[in-house]
Amino acid sequence: MPKQTSAARRTSIAGLLTATSLALALSGCANYDVTAPADARADAPAAAVQAKDAQLAAAKSAKNEDGKNGDGKKGEAKGSQGGGQATAPGGAGDVDCRKAKCVALTFDAGPSENTPRLLDILKKEKVHATFFMLGENHVDKRPAEVKRIDAEGHELANHTWSHQILTDIEPQEAKRELSRLQDAVRKITGKTPRLMRPPQGRTDEEVSKISKDLGLAQVLWSVTAKDYQTNDSALITKRVLEQTERDGIILLHDIYKGTVPAVPGILKELKKRGYTVVTVSQLLSPATAEPGMVYRP
Repeated sequence: MPKQTSAARRTSIAGLLTATSLALALSGCANYDVTAPADARADAPAAAVQAKDAQLAAAKSAKNEDGKNGDGKKGEAKGSQGGGQATAPGGAGDVDCRKAKCVALTFDAGPSENTPRLLDILKKEKVHATFFMLGENHVDKRPAEVKRIDAEGHELANHTWSHQILTDIEPQEAKRELSRLQDAVRKITGKTPRLMRPPQGRTDEEVSKISKDLGLAQVLWSVTAKDYQTNDSALITKRVLEQTERDGIILLHDIYKGTVPAVPGILKELKKRGYTVVTVSQLLSPATAEPGMVYRP
């Protein structure tokens, strides 16, 4: 059973509206659970906290040992681990967002012809991201990119099969939109996403129930460059940097021409400002994303 968040941090709402275009539909008396990444970390079970601390201690010890042996090379982050589930690199054990100034980097609606260049940039900058992928004309047409996303240690996530608005369709159709993408990614990588982003950020009680049944947590965002409106890379960079705060989640799209060229400048400035750029699961750790829960900074 998923753990219950504390009353102070658990929000039961009829609908959610934000100024950053998180257009969650109003739904009468519908109720679903929302929590922020920092609150999820604070509510993590004691066993998970102990395991995280042990991971960090082991990593520090290994790094010190490598230093003594004159081996300055850091191992490449492995792909998703454990039980066929798509998780963050290294089980999220390589960074501690309880102490570090973290922000999660996410990309929606790919993979596309721009994704290989994006992956080259992320590899060069030693950054991992979460990819909320579409099925139709993306995952089904570009399995090599899906394999590479996984192989290079990024997080595989679900953005539905064909970008239908889940709150506007019948429950069975909504379930197919999510499960079909799950099946496709599993067939390509052997791993099943555990995170999903509802198109346009629109969710409700029924979508949350379906997500829970499929083992999917819902992830919204706090930063959007509205890169679907412009190919101006400088403007995309400016918008991201103006909105980014600690424990935020950045939403970009690797399907638009102006987005990928903006990424090097965004990463450079974020690092200059002291940010550690992480995946969503790394941002939540030592908590684990709960199926059905909505995570929103």
